[in-house]
Amino acid sequence: MNIFVGDNAQGKTNILEAITFLALTKSHRLGVHPNVIMFNKKKAKIKGVVKRDKIISKLEIDMAENEKKLFVNQTEIRKVANYISNLNIIVFSPDDLEIIKGSPSVRRNLLNIQLSQISKIYLNIYNEYNKLLRTRNEYLKVLFQNSIADSSYLDIITDKLIEKAIFIYQKRKEYIDSVNENIDTYYKKINGETGLLVKYQPNIEFSSYDSEEMRKKLKHYYKKNYKKELNYGMTLVGPHRDDFSFLFCEKDLKFFGSQGQQKTAVLAYKLSEISIFERDLQTQPVLLLDDIFSELDLKKRNRLLKLIHTGIQSIITTTDLKNINKKYLEDAYIYNVKNGEVERK
Repeated sequence: MNIFVGDNAQGKTNILEAITFLALTKSHRLGVHPNVIMFNKKKAKIKGVVKRDKIISKLEIDMAENEKKLFVNQTEIRKVANYISNLNIIVFSPDDLEIIKGSPSVRRNLLNIQLSQISKIYLNIYNEYNKLLRTRNEYLKVLFQNSIADSSYLDIITDKLIEKAIFIYQKRKEYIDSVNENIDTYYKKINGETGLLVKYQPNIEFSSYDSEEMRKKLKHYYKKNYKKELNYGMTLVGPHRDDFSFLFCEKDLKFFGSQGQQKTAVLAYKLSEISIFERDLQTQPVLLLDDIFSELDLKKRNRLLKLIHTGIQSIITTTDLKNINKKYLEDAYIYNVKNGEVERK
């Protein structure tokens, strides 16, 4: 356990952001990478060394305003899909309350980030799906504007889109089911309550996640919605419209949960992902917890530290260590952060 202690605006979160960027090639805070380049500078570089099962990987990301280059052991990696998974992470930050309160796109993004770290196949198929989706939407507009355009081409695109969609639906459902195996246990250990569940909500209801059943249903929906999609110029059904919700005792936490319950639910969700990495990749992710203690009361802080103080590498930022049980700090590395400088205590 590594704890970075310092006042606000001293650079603690920058450390976690650098690690996140090194793992995912993007920040957990910002979507556009030029924003992570220091003010009045044109370039940035992030370097890190990862040791896993005695194998050492030297990772590097070089950034300029309009480009980003990825390197593993000094060899440039052209495809993001071939870079991601060199460093596996789970991040929790104060902004993560948006996972419950925010739009469905926030929750889809969370699913995609974690599934992409676990499966290169998922990341490739998800990217292919998005390319097909753009092509289909563009051709719907062509068909709407030109009555003599060939609709059989749309059928070909739709069939290809359906095959990618089936895979994405199945992987997301499987992932949510795996989260549900542990989420309530973690929630109880931190919050002292039980009854938490995550419900996967695709915008089309499937009675079964059998491939053939899904294929039939999707074809039926696309045929049924053809005229509507022409008018809108967009694809109205598919995993790009997915969502999921947090239910506590069968009530949606978005509407019926306190802020404390919502925070703990998201944290329990993140902790539940650890066992999925262990099962699918035979490795543990690095746990990044940004300003975690300000998010939890004293009792919950110590319950959380009891869960993570052994067995997994964790990197935590906080403004102070007041009232933290000292037995959880005995084996921790503690660093002071001031004006961007880091010093180990």
